[in-house]
Amino acid sequence: MNHQNPLRADFARKFLPMLAAAMMLEGFALSAHAADAVVLYTADGLENLYRDVLPAFEKKEGVKVNIVTAGSGEVVNRANVEKDSPKADVIVTLPPFIQQAAQNGLLQPYQSVNYKNVPTIAKAPDGAWATFVNNYFSFAINPEVVKNPPKTFADLLHPDYSGKVAYSNPATAGDGMAVIILTTSLMGEDKAFDYLKKLEQSARFHTKGTGYLDVLLSRNEIAVANGDLQMDLDDAANGGLSLKPIFLAADASGHPTTFQLPYAIGLIKSGPNQAEGKKLIDYLMSTEVQSKVPDIFGIPGRTDVALAGKNGEAVKQAIAGVKLVSVDWNHVMAKKADWTTRWKNEVIGSSGKQTEVVKPQ
Repeated sequence: MNHQNPLRADFARKFLPMLAAAMMLEGFALSAHAADAVVLYTADGLENLYRDVLPAFEKKEGVKVNIVTAGSGEVVNRANVEKDSPKADVIVTLPPFIQQAAQNGLLQPYQSVNYKNVPTIAKAPDGAWATFVNNYFSFAINPEVVKNPPKTFADLLHPDYSGKVAYSNPATAGDGMAVIILTTSLMGEDKAFDYLKKLEQSARFHTKGTGYLDVLLSRNEIAVANGDLQMDLDDAANGGLSLKPIFLAADASGHPTTFQLPYAIGLIKSGPNQAEGKKLIDYLMSTEVQSKVPDIFGIPGRTDVALAGKNGEAVKQAIAGVKLVSVDWNHVMAKKADWTTRWKNEVIGSSGKQTEVVKPQ
């Protein structure tokens, strides 16, 4: 029997694929783009789902699925760099980066037959993208260390958290941009950036992607981080990590608040294996795969597939009593560049603080 250390196993599970991804992004793994493969660029967090469902697709189609995993913004930026000679066929990323990909002409409209049960609000009218796995933005703590979890955003400014907070870079990670989206929604833009400037005094650093933060939490290198509900619950239950998702309130009189932050899927325009890319989208949006989404604490993108089972109930419990706010993604897209610049200039400034940490040190 293999008694491998769970943290070491999780490190290998999460970071070896990311290291491989980084090598691909630097051009060292050109074999990923072989003619007999379909290439998937994906935001981190869905590793367990892919491991569970992709072997059946590969066996049926006789084609290998090669996966490049990185932060939401990073995979879109890579696709944009490759726009004139695409290397990927399918992309899975968070908003507003999926909207950015569509706006930049990176996506080929494709009306998969399995999009029909995705709500209109959760997909592009032209088929450029659709919600694959629904999800919620969250924060996370190590419950073995943080015995009195923060309840409000102001709580994170307490000296107890000095140097123990981290969140992912809004320029490269969808969950990082979500920090700005939620704080501006609750406080207004100017007050939100004033808050983030204060929070920076407690921030240790910022990571390029969000997935790295869960291991750092579990190792007690930080106490609070941003994340998303699906990834955090999955890492705690299936990754052997000590972490717990939480939701913060705007103030002591308010309710914990969040918003939906789904993984969305789209077909890359002029990808090298577009026919198999379409088949991969059809498969990932099929009832067969969607019914397994609750296993990794995700919410099926299709309304005709229930959020069921033990893990589905855990998602329902986690979100119980949490107030949901709606997000105008068109507004987010209009503000995204300004917010990113403002974050770099006003929040990070000349501090020299790390903003693209890629693995635990």
